[in-house]
Amino acid sequence: MSDLAEVRDEDAFDVAAVVGWLRAEGVDVDGVPQVQQFSGGASNLTYLLSWPDRELVLRRPPVGRKARGAHDMRREFLVQQRLRPVFPYLAEMLACCTDSAVIGSDFYVMQRLAGTILRADAPVGLGLGLSETQVRHLCLRTVDTLVALHQVDVASAGLDDLGKGAGYVARQVAGWTERYRAAKTADVPDLESTVAWLAANQPADVRICVIHNDFRFDNVVLDPSDGVPRVVGVLDWEMATLGDPLMDLGGSMAYWVQADDDETMRGLRRQPTDLPGMLTRQEVVDHYCARMGLPVQSWLFYEVFGLFRLAAIIQQIYYRYSAGQTHNPAFRDFGVAVGLLDQRCRRLISAGGR
Repeated sequence: MSDLAEVRDEDAFDVAAVVGWLRAEGVDVDGVPQVQQFSGGASNLTYLLSWPDRELVLRRPPVGRKARGAHDMRREFLVQQRLRPVFPYLAEMLACCTDSAVIGSDFYVMQRLAGTILRADAPVGLGLGLSETQVRHLCLRTVDTLVALHQVDVASAGLDDLGKGAGYVARQVAGWTERYRAAKTADVPDLESTVAWLAANQPADVRICVIHNDFRFDNVVLDPSDGVPRVVGVLDWEMATLGDPLMDLGGSMAYWVQADDDETMRGLRRQPTDLPGMLTRQEVVDHYCARMGLPVQSWLFYEVFGLFRLAAIIQQIYYRYSAGQTHNPAFRDFGVAVGLLDQRCRRLISAGGR
């Protein structure tokens, strides 16, 4: 509950209209709920609706300029609804609204997944109360959840139409390059040297499967009641698609700050991957590839791409902040983060991944 706060004025919506719509959709709710906003996310907006006898979660897009194809609530809803029968780490989807007359945008509502989410600092009693061996097991359980997702049978999940299939790596390089250039502000680097390197060094897809595209600890819900917390849910399916699993792992590793990283990387930490016992990035890659039966080839490309893509995601958010479309103070220094990620990419390329 630590990342719940009062709803920001700019993110408020008509609660009574949502309650009326939920009832019309057959969702049993009685009275007006208490509404709080989850402050941890930086893309779509997420709210907790609390009644005395139940808790629901509402997801909606941010206000302001949005990248083409982003923040598709209906798609995010359907992905989870179809995937849940074959990948049990999802909340129950209740209803999706595509009538902008209700609150001014599409949104959907789901059951709340109860549990603990790790942010930059592990809460007392979880990360700080676990031994190094327990932390390692927690880490392995989390990586194995990503493996389980990548082993889902696409056809049995009814997700054949989720993405375009082959050619994923090339589309991602081109797409994120376009998005970064469209969102660039005058106070951030152009990243063109990294763009050129990615374009010249991209490998072919290793395979095509369901990928999450934003898999990290603060999108994983844990049940801490056992000796080693177990994964009970995965959140934030906005960017899920059919794609190359190593691209998904590369995106995940962009957030993975380990204990021996330099001050620049540690300053970007958003999850407690520096706890004693946590795997290093290389250990994660080795474990994942062994479980998936994939050779660790051209890993430098996936690592650099993950960092570049993260820079583009951050810059899209920073663009909205710079344009006054959001006033969330958490986004104030995102331009600085883009510059730091640019430096990291160039250092990795120059050192050949060492």
